[in-house]
Amino acid sequence: MIDVRPTIRRMQQFLVQKQEADGSWRFCLESGTLTDTHMIILLRTLGIHDEELVDGLARRIASRQLPDGSWKLYADEPIGNLTATVDSYYALLFSGRYAKNNPRMAEARAFIRAHGGLTRAGLLTKITASVTGQYQWPRHFLVPVELALLPPAFPLSFYDFVGYARVHLAPMMILADRKYVHPTSAVPDLSDLFATPPISPGVYPHRLVERFFQDAQGFLGSIHDYVKRLPFLPRQLREVALRRLENYMLKRIEADGTLYTYSTSTYLMIFALLAQGYPPQHPRIVRAIQGLKAAVYQTPEGAHLQLATSAVWDTALLAGSLQASGMAPSHPAIQRANRYLLGKQQTTRGDWTVRNPGGAPGGWGFSDQNTMNPDTDDTTAALRAIQLQALTDPLAAEARKRGIAWLLSMQNVDGGWPAFEKNTDSPIIRQLPIEGADTISTDPSSADLTGRALEFLGKYAGLRQSAPPIRKATRWLLDNQRPDGSWYGRWGIAFLYGTWAALTGLMATGFPADSPSVQKAVNWLLRMQNADGGWGESCLSDERQKYVALGASTPSQTAWAVDALVSVFPEPPPAVERGIAYLLSSAFTEDWTTAYPTGGGRPGGVYFAYHSYRWIWPLLALAHYQEKYVNSPL
Repeated sequence: MIDVRPTIRRMQQFLVQKQEADGSWRFCLESGTLTDTHMIILLRTLGIHDEELVDGLARRIASRQLPDGSWKLYADEPIGNLTATVDSYYALLFSGRYAKNNPRMAEARAFIRAHGGLTRAGLLTKITASVTGQYQWPRHFLVPVELALLPPAFPLSFYDFVGYARVHLAPMMILADRKYVHPTSAVPDLSDLFATPPISPGVYPHRLVERFFQDAQGFLGSIHDYVKRLPFLPRQLREVALRRLENYMLKRIEADGTLYTYSTSTYLMIFALLAQGYPPQHPRIVRAIQGLKAAVYQTPEGAHLQLATSAVWDTALLAGSLQASGMAPSHPAIQRANRYLLGKQQTTRGDWTVRNPGGAPGGWGFSDQNTMNPDTDDTTAALRAIQLQALTDPLAAEARKRGIAWLLSMQNVDGGWPAFEKNTDSPIIRQLPIEGADTISTDPSSADLTGRALEFLGKYAGLRQSAPPIRKATRWLLDNQRPDGSWYGRWGIAFLYGTWAALTGLMATGFPADSPSVQKAVNWLLRMQNADGGWGESCLSDERQKYVALGASTPSQTAWAVDALVSVFPEPPPAVERGIAYLLSSAFTEDWTTAYPTGGGRPGGVYFAYHSYRWIWPLLALAHYQEKYVNSPL
């Protein structure tokens, strides 16, 4: 057996030193350059002169440009990402730190034109360009504002989109319907980003103006046409619909001023409020900008606007991993963390109640300021963290009881678990010709969330395969296993993540380890192991929905694979020993593999490098190895 205790102790010491005074851990949730570009464009458009922030954001953006002039979402993306390159190019020009004749900007411009130009960029990019007068709004937005007037019980309604999609869609609908353009003299001219033919500034020939979405042939022409055919939605209700969308946003603003705590939705909301007649100095807009600034994290490359802050998620996972590694619940660091977590349990009846009206509040959310948007993954993470304290502390015991009840109430009718909203998987929405409709507009059951729920309910709540919720979830997992034995994980990268979650969940609830499904999954994991003993999967897997090897190993993905195998084997096979050796050798290294994004956001659009993951998951895997095979005090 390998002695993992020295590394565990060293990791514990490091993490205790990183804890904040309020008991939380606040590691960076790092993504690409999208949010940084948004912040520069917002500040410049509104005439807000925060030059220190603009400098930091521009420095990080510029540091990520590649020799061919492009930007990528992740290191092994086959070619530069057109949308990320347009966003970065625009923001750097807007910052005033780079001029068009700068060689780096010329290289970016050449890349953009060679790969289709602005008309082939993503939805958010086109909306930004339209708001700033550099792209023509379409005559009709595919999702008309009148959709907001349809009740949730209607065959098609605004609530068929999941909440994190709704809070982005609502401001988009307002902006597109108003065809809002914010006047500013500082805006860079993007007319030379159209591939062919070149056009004059401010002129947008019809043939160059692509719709934001592809044609909706095969689906009632478009939702717009569908809604227009409804006899009880006359045209005069358009303003009522716009006001309802506005109110929808206002009711979901958190205390820090952000919309649902996402920087991308907050960015869109600010422009939507301007489109609704709010002055730039309105308190809601001022507070929203302050909320965005509070989410800026200083990285070695420069300032980074996090898409969301991950304090609750990081704190719950780290407190749970530290206790799994032998740290007592009475340790001051665990006591501080649990006080923080208990204060973040949600008591409001948010949008999740639309399809779960019988559920009582009791979940946890992702971000520090999140009070109305709990999710099942954060909830099980928090429940693991407070588990031992709940044995002796009545307040923690009551919180645990409410949390488990909420989690069970969120199980989908198909047996799996969603992230945010129960039974929100409309086939109509998934088939819409909207960018990302098939991946981010709904909230279906997923293997990672279902597996993690099973792992908690089996290991920490004592439920076994005989319990109806466990039987249903197990059946869903078995039905959704890939032919090669793997499972796809929605919120991590990707098949390693899903297979780890599914296997650990099945094992925790007493599913037989010698079953064909488990053995197929184990054999798949063994085949994916790298020569160095680790595992590594590319973000391309998420885009292609097929496993793509990274060609290198990462700490978090190796830990997932090792932990999955540990959960199955009564004695450590050579693959586990080699995986443990890799985790020990890489425990404190810093290179591109430790910063590679292994968190899922929007397939093909947003990926996350959780700075906490290289500590959380290796620590947990080492702890489980020690507990199961060495069985000596940590």
